[in-house]
Amino acid sequence: MVAGAAALAAVVALSACGAKTNAGGTSDKAAQADVSGDTVKVGLLNSLSGTMAISEVTVRDSLKLAIDEINASGGVLGKKIKPISEDGASDWPTFAEKAQKLIKEDRVAATFGCWTSASRKAVKPVFEKNKSLLFYPVQYEGLEESPYIFYTGATTNQQIIPALDYLKSQGKKKIYLVGSDYVFPRTANKEIKAYAKANGMTVLGEDYAPLGSTEFSTIANKVKASKADAVFNTLNGDSNVAFFKEYKSAGLTAKSMPVVSVSIAEEEVKSIGSQYLAGQLTAWNYYQTTAGAANTKFVKAYKAKYGQDKPTSDPMEAAYTSVYLWKAMVEKAKSFDPEKVKAASDGITFDAPEGKVTVDGASQHIYKTARIGKIGSDGLIKQVWDSGKPIKPDPFLKGYSWASGLS
Repeated sequence: MVAGAAALAAVVALSACGAKTNAGGTSDKAAQADVSGDTVKVGLLNSLSGTMAISEVTVRDSLKLAIDEINASGGVLGKKIKPISEDGASDWPTFAEKAQKLIKEDRVAATFGCWTSASRKAVKPVFEKNKSLLFYPVQYEGLEESPYIFYTGATTNQQIIPALDYLKSQGKKKIYLVGSDYVFPRTANKEIKAYAKANGMTVLGEDYAPLGSTEFSTIANKVKASKADAVFNTLNGDSNVAFFKEYKSAGLTAKSMPVVSVSIAEEEVKSIGSQYLAGQLTAWNYYQTTAGAANTKFVKAYKAKYGQDKPTSDPMEAAYTSVYLWKAMVEKAKSFDPEKVKAASDGITFDAPEGKVTVDGASQHIYKTARIGKIGSDGLIKQVWDSGKPIKPDPFLKGYSWASGLS
């Protein structure tokens, strides 16, 4: 999978080349959404094929659930939402091409999607050039803001740092880093190493595998030989299946050397198999088991639509929530215009399945409660710790002296 500088350079070129625009060529003018009829179109941009489909198909499904619910209750500003779904195909230039198509040809009012940071960074210049809105639903490495992206998943201080704080509280001082070879794991691990240095922890090793890789015997043996107290896992997609099978084959267990993962949720647990994951840790802001009436309603509605055996997960919930946040912004602004929607965003709240969330208009991130969970043999994740209240987003880690210079 191409995720390096060459791919991103191609993406930038694509977003600036004028492909699939009107006959007048490129323009820095804001794209005009088509709101002339009784519907308003929105884009759903997810990997429906390729290595990331294991995670992203269910995000697309949760977006559709939110849209169906909103339409059933009257829509947005009197208009029903019409979703236009595109397949990013786990390929970053394809994400950029599809984003351009949604904005210029379909004339969507907003787009919801992307998962990997490589896909987000690929489409970022497309949304910025066209002055169109993207709602990004997945936890990420931080160190980024964009005037045309709302980040409804966790940033670093709402997931990675709480996970490290938890490991530290459990006496885990020697850690090993394993990740996929692209921007999110490498940047996250740079932050983890800075945290470790300032908090009396030691990073014993750091290994990366290509996104989609299924060969982990060498890495598993290196992890075992390190005698680390814990592993911090930033692998993405179906690579996790191969990694945890090799982990068990190497004789490693959650008791002997626990793994904390930041990209494995209930859907991935189901695909990997709870026999390989029981007892392992995750760091998210939501689990299917999260208490509250809003989550009970969400889980019931999702299973009714897609099947009783289908779990819910953090990225799905953040995507579902993002549609409701956009609706609230539009209704406050009394307009689908991106500039007016942005201006109306600060302080917007929603009683989400994860608990109450609030938009921070300055950063276009949201306040989120951090949660550490343990994977059970039944495939569900049970919370073992939470932050007690929503954490203000700090994408550039300005509140941490050890993080100075990271960005």
